Amino acid sequence: MSRVKGGTTTHARHKKVIKAAKGYYGRRKNTFKVARQAVDKANQYATRDRKNRKRNFRALWIQRINAAVRAHDEALTYSRFINGLTLAGIEVDRKVLADLAVHEPDAFNAIVDQAKGALAA
Repeated sequence: MSRVKGGTTTHARHKKVIKAAKGYYGRRKNTFKVARQAVDKANQYATRDRKNRKRNFRALWIQRINAAVRAHDEALTYSRFINGLTLAGIEVDRKVLADLAVHEPDAFNAIVDQAKGALAA
């Protein structure tokens, strides 16, 4: 039986890692051992930051809603507005509320008025 060399498989694996490290600085882009470490760390960051991106967007939506609510009525805060929505039975998520606040202020103001009415009652 003839000897089997693993060169093609190893070369393909190395090539995959080097391709993923394209654009890195110094030996990180062309030396397999260093590139593998850099790519592994980059993948760890990517996994972590997919979760963080969701947090960041939620925080952004909350800031936009708070600014729009305060522009409509200075006495009303974000937390009281959300409480008013709950009392009014309006189930709209923060992403949609923030989008309404930016792109359709009239519709958002109508929602704010309903929330204020529920708080007053």
